[in-house]
Amino acid sequence: MHSQYNNFLRSLDIWGIVRFFENNLFIINFKNYEEIAGSKSLRLAKSVVKIAKKYKLRIAVCPPQHLMSEVTRVSADVFAQHLDNSKVGSTTGFVIPEIVKKSRVAGSLINHSEHRIPSNEIEDLVVKLRELNMTSVVCVQDVNEAWMYAKLNPDFIAIEPPELIGSGKAVSKEKPEIITESVKAVKKANNSTQLLCGAGIVSGQDVSRALDLGAKGILVASGIVKAKNWEKTIEEFALAFTRK
Repeated sequence: MHSQYNNFLRSLDIWGIVRFFENNLFIINFKNYEEIAGSKSLRLAKSVVKIAKKYKLRIAVCPPQHLMSEVTRVSADVFAQHLDNSKVGSTTGFVIPEIVKKSRVAGSLINHSEHRIPSNEIEDLVVKLRELNMTSVVCVQDVNEAWMYAKLNPDFIAIEPPELIGSGKAVSKEKPEIITESVKAVKKANNSTQLLCGAGIVSGQDVSRALDLGAKGILVASGIVKAKNWEKTIEEFALAFTRK
């Protein structure tokens, strides 16, 4: 049965993608920018899927919460920008992991700099997403947080110094030591967690530099969402992965 499944994957021409997916991830956070309001989120997601297939690269998208279900119609890798550590049932207004899972949402950012939550909630969400077989991406601001939360064994830790988010100044250039030290901190946890690099990434060169420093992927927002040509910019970033 296992060999039949492998042959099935090959027949779909995605075997190479599956192997690449294991350790690398490129996330685009749409945030709540005007550029992706309404139907434009779906248009951006379609461009992402096109480039992901072309380069056999896993690219996840984080649309605004109310558009997640719509975007899952075109992308199999839709992540929530935030999830609440609350229960199924009488929890009006909360975004619940078990509920979004049923809408084919594949994972979530946790503790983004723009939506920080207490450490006990971070831990509970990492556990809950693992139980639901959803991808967890814990965002951290410094090396100490990278070490602290890597011990929870989320799928990814995303290092993003808050002062560089949306600045156009990539952490890989401005503070490369944060990436290298965070890589060490994550490895020290001695589990399967991998490190992503975020904050200020605006070019393929920034992506290449982050990967050279040991990151396994990137978390980017305005560098793509606010770009004049979405497909051209996504492709530039994707090419940096293929050269590794």
